[in-house]
Amino acid sequence: MTTQTTAGAAVAPARTLAGGNPADTAVPAGVETHCAYCGLQCAMTLTGSSAEDLTVTPRRFPTNRGGLCQKGWTSAELLRTPRRITTPLVRRDGELAPASWDEALTVVADAIVRTQTAYGRDAVAVFGGGGLTNEKAYQLGKFARVALRTSQIDYNGRWCMSSAAAAGIRCFGLDRGLPFPVTDIGSAHAVLLLGANPAETMPPFLTHLVRAADAGGLMVADPRLTPTAAKAVDGGGLHLQLRPGTDAALALGMIHVAVTEGYADRRYVAERTTGFDDFWPVAAQWLPERAERVTGVSVTTMRAAVAALARARDTERGAYVLSARGSEQHASGTDTVTAFIALALVLGLPGNPGAGFGTITGQGNGQGGREHGQKADQLPGYRKIDDPAARAHVAAVWGVDPDDLPGPGRSAFELLAALGTDDGPRVLMVHGSNPVVSAPDARVVTERLAALDLLVVSDFVLSETAAVADVVLPVLQWAEEEGTLTNLEGRVLRRRRALSAPAQCRSELEIWSELAARIDCGADFPTDPRVVFDELRRASAGGPADYSAVTWERLDAGESLHWPCTTERPQGTPRLFLDAFATPDGLARFVPVDHVGPAEADDADYPLVATTGRVLQHYQSGAQTRRVDELSAAAGAMFVQMHPDTAAAAGVADGGPVDVVSRRGRTRAGVRVDDDMRSDVVFLPFHWGGDARANSLTHAALDPTSRMPEFKACAVRLEAVS
Repeated sequence: MTTQTTAGAAVAPARTLAGGNPADTAVPAGVETHCAYCGLQCAMTLTGSSAEDLTVTPRRFPTNRGGLCQKGWTSAELLRTPRRITTPLVRRDGELAPASWDEALTVVADAIVRTQTAYGRDAVAVFGGGGLTNEKAYQLGKFARVALRTSQIDYNGRWCMSSAAAAGIRCFGLDRGLPFPVTDIGSAHAVLLLGANPAETMPPFLTHLVRAADAGGLMVADPRLTPTAAKAVDGGGLHLQLRPGTDAALALGMIHVAVTEGYADRRYVAERTTGFDDFWPVAAQWLPERAERVTGVSVTTMRAAVAALARARDTERGAYVLSARGSEQHASGTDTVTAFIALALVLGLPGNPGAGFGTITGQGNGQGGREHGQKADQLPGYRKIDDPAARAHVAAVWGVDPDDLPGPGRSAFELLAALGTDDGPRVLMVHGSNPVVSAPDARVVTERLAALDLLVVSDFVLSETAAVADVVLPVLQWAEEEGTLTNLEGRVLRRRRALSAPAQCRSELEIWSELAARIDCGADFPTDPRVVFDELRRASAGGPADYSAVTWERLDAGESLHWPCTTERPQGTPRLFLDAFATPDGLARFVPVDHVGPAEADDADYPLVATTGRVLQHYQSGAQTRRVDELSAAAGAMFVQMHPDTAAAAGVADGGPVDVVSRRGRTRAGVRVDDDMRSDVVFLPFHWGGDARANSLTHAALDPTSRMPEFKACAVRLEAVS
């Protein structure tokens, strides 16, 4: 496979709408839908007759309370980008060129049949995305396992929520990002945020933190003084400025404080949990003074944070512990989240009204995307693929023999690292992801993509991954499709079509249906998302994530439905664990874990720790937001944030260029000095590609349980650019 750039003529502007019939292009007035971006899924109304005049109006909804961030306000601009792909592209003589759908799908189908005949079913792989609707996430998993009969499927959500999910299942028996409505947080007087910066990643979420901030009870654990941490400090709250990769040590030190200084809820621990006696010997070794030496967070600050949570609990004013990617994206992320769950359990928070532990889901359908079968080890309904009963249930819905379903496959990075190797996939289909920018150790991933016999990317713009593909299939944008998504609180939402798509763009549901027919699969792959959802309901029935009583009709009628939503509980379950946890004995589990630190230590050659994250105006790999001029202008170019002393030691100046170098690669960025940074840490956003790609630096060490890579800590040095 070649990796030449695309000829400019291959990308056509999006002007022609579907069907050529004015009736097809009419837009209903005021279409109520949800934002294209993060897991908060802010409500909005789209009004207009075409992409060119479409306008966005925020809509009052429990999650966003009538607010939108800058990304949401400008989301209509994405629909009219002149860089929209509006025809299939096939690589000829090293360049992508326009092709017919018949030609493009023939190339793909022939490659699938030829490759699987020669090398076996697992020689074809699928890589999905956490932004796909529930219907597409479900159908992609079915397509992989029934049409392709491959075990090689995973998705970029493995790099988002997998550690939190694994810890939730380990301790609570179930993973749902927030096991309570997000509005519950709004009444809390104490909220501890772990590696979360919603002021930039999902600004409307801040409306739920106002009471905690005003009460001086907003606390943020983060290596940087982010806008969220600054809001906490400004309100009299706390910034726990820890060294990257020391989150578990912080949790264990705070647990030690809670237990030894009288803040533990011993009755709760005795009645609603199990395993404390095995857990405590590890935590007992983490005197707060030891935790301070490791993390850099003072004993005084740890004590104040624990006291604030306990005080809010005791006065029934609400206390929550919430984790996000900063604490999770580590090679020990599952154990880190497990440790913070233990802190919440010691304090008696989970499963009590007005209190709890939760994780803030990042991607638009980060919750639903991991429930319906995109993960290598899962089937719909959050079932395990190696569970015979789960296989039998889902196979019956799909009309296949359970023995014909493949077993677990490789996790996301392991899948990408195996591409083009002797025993790895030779054909890859990518949907809703841009791993050339978003994958850890991205240089290696780019090399593996180049080793494929065929790379197929479905997208609506020429992302960095699409640019190196052999076939690019133009698909619908968010406002051109019907479906459902599941937000960070487990609430199922309707995405509604407001526009007709350009004539040559197709839904992935249509693409998979036609490919299944072309490779003589024989199974049914509906193209109507409503029909797909009804099948999803049957497949999920009886599973941990049960959607069986959710219908489009109920959602369209305005009902608020959180899964599990079953015939026994038809109104859904907005608050989990109030009576019992989802474990066999109904008790939450303390699981002994210890601090291990980053997989890669800094040393004389690489004396700094680099951590990555997001900025306000961009989202994920930037494939969407970098194409919105207002957002790109506001965000500026790639930068690296550092303390003035760090810049001086490297001989670089504020605003000037610098190369950030790790053992894996280098990234060029503009220097941004900040007095509030730790002098041993530098920060890089990960939204840019090419020479500005932050993931050229990051480490692909994987969590042994979740297979989460270590995005948040790698050793680097700075090199001045002459």
